[in-house]
Amino acid sequence: MDNLAHLYTDYLLASTGLTTSTGLSAVLDSDIGHDKITRFLAGEQLDSKWLWSEAKPIVEELSDSRATAVLAIDDSIAEKPYSSENELICWHYDHSKDRTVKGINFVSSVLRTKQVSLPVAMELVRKDKIITDKATGKQKRQSQLTKNDLFRQMVNACNQNMHLDYVLADSWYCSAENIKHLAREGLDWVMAVKSNRLAARSPEDKKNGIYTNIRSLDLEPNSTAKVWLKGLDEPLVLTKQVFKNEDDTEGILYLLSSDLSLDADQITALYQKRWCVEEYHKSLKNNSSLQASPTKVPRTQSNHCYLSVGAFLKLEKLKLRNHDQNHFALKAKIYLHATKAAMDQVKKLSTFPKDRAAYRRQFCVTSVMKIILVLMTALTDICL
Repeated sequence: MDNLAHLYTDYLLASTGLTTSTGLSAVLDSDIGHDKITRFLAGEQLDSKWLWSEAKPIVEELSDSRATAVLAIDDSIAEKPYSSENELICWHYDHSKDRTVKGINFVSSVLRTKQVSLPVAMELVRKDKIITDKATGKQKRQSQLTKNDLFRQMVNACNQNMHLDYVLADSWYCSAENIKHLAREGLDWVMAVKSNRLAARSPEDKKNGIYTNIRSLDLEPNSTAKVWLKGLDEPLVLTKQVFKNEDDTEGILYLLSSDLSLDADQITALYQKRWCVEEYHKSLKNNSSLQASPTKVPRTQSNHCYLSVGAFLKLEKLKLRNHDQNHFALKAKIYLHATKAAMDQVKKLSTFPKDRAAYRRQFCVTSVMKIILVLMTALTDICL
């Protein structure tokens, strides 16, 4: 299995189109049959434990007690608009587009340390229950575990597996239940909070039930205030950040932290590290062939997703070995070799043999396979 997983992740990094069992078998000159690769994808269920086994050696290599280790948790959607609907590929609300999209919703935990982003846990949202919407009377899918449930599961696992200084998340995960859970785990955190959350300014206000929404608090930008969120007993530190949007409008971001010793600049600097999970999502979709698999059933779709994250880990290792080049630069370096191979094929086309029809047939069958083989060879050269 390990050898097939290694070959498959190399293939995901080298491929320029759909990633199929037949395609990988052809690149390997049929040394491994496509049916064996299909059985591998449909075999053992890969999960977050498998992902940790892949990430653990890198985490241990980069562990440094002097560096701040933060765990950024967020979800994203791998869009699959043309795939058949099932418990994995279904409709999810996309906050960035303000509408529902069809695809695979997944929650990831990314460890950020020493300028390296390492996915150390991932859970797929499985909408395995079918319910009837009371408002519309239509049937829809629902997950037994919410994204907040998955958030708490991953916090538990990551806290057991590695040292963490802070957990970072956006306002979606800033619920009272999640905050209480982080406190039970002994973890500090920094999270964005919605402006309509209710908070008290003093223990007396909390005791008397005097709460006001956060946007109504008299809080100066880049300053901090101690507040008590409704539903929580312990005080938290709140800061307000004011920034300009691309359209020249003014934006306001409220940040909360459990570490009362932090000032506004420290809270902001820590929260900015959460951006690593957004970069991870972008690279996963563009460089690791996350959305390029035509698999049909949940087991193979799930395993492909985890193997795509394994391919991302390979890119992070390549980045370390190639003078911190980003993932897109590394992919461009790999594709350069493929372009050279393609141009060589174009030159050969200019001089046909006598049997032109046979040559054309041979070229059509082999040209794409040769390009992908060159890509995989280039990837191996970079690794070495």
